[in-house]
Amino acid sequence: MSTKKRNWKPQTALVHGGTLRSQYGETAEAMYLTQGYVYETAQAAEARFKGEEPGFIYSRYANPTVDMFEKRMCALEGAEDARATASGMAAVSAALLCSVKAGDHIVAARALFGSCRWVVETLAPRYGIQATLIDGTDIANWEKAVRPNTKLFFLESPTNPTLEVVDIAAVAKLANSIGARVIVDNVFATPLQQKPLQLGAHIVVY
Repeated sequence: MSTKKRNWKPQTALVHGGTLRSQYGETAEAMYLTQGYVYETAQAAEARFKGEEPGFIYSRYANPTVDMFEKRMCALEGAEDARATASGMAAVSAALLCSVKAGDHIVAARALFGSCRWVVETLAPRYGIQATLIDGTDIANWEKAVRPNTKLFFLESPTNPTLEVVDIAAVAKLANSIGARVIVDNVFATPLQQKPLQLGAHIVVY
């Protein structure tokens, strides 16, 4: 079931977003536990693995169950695409490391989940990525922290558990003016209470 361009309320998106039914007509989403898939021919398998034909390869990449979840999150967030990971920290690490490279600079609000701070303060520097932590509640601090090599802003709002609120729209405006991306950890607000993409963020993680 396609969820594109549907003006669904959150309740409907939570129930029907990304729904995929098999030929058996189940009334609830099936749990696909397979690791691999059967192909009609060796040529068909080759085309699938090369990305020449659509479809699933291994469940470690995706399967129908994960695909439904990703489409449901897109429906809730108003996002173009989504990627499910095994954990929230895998999502955060992937989002950050896919957005910057060695020599780049990250500006992050200091009020982050502890493991997120570890990624910014400890993991990123191992890859030659610089980071500056600031009081994210004042947009002036974001402006002062910008360097010529700043490529990413990272924040959580509202923060857990201190409930600090960052002006996502203002941070996004600043980021766009310098060609940087904004990643928002939205785990505390959830897409039911806040949609960072509508405020200008480029990536949302949970």
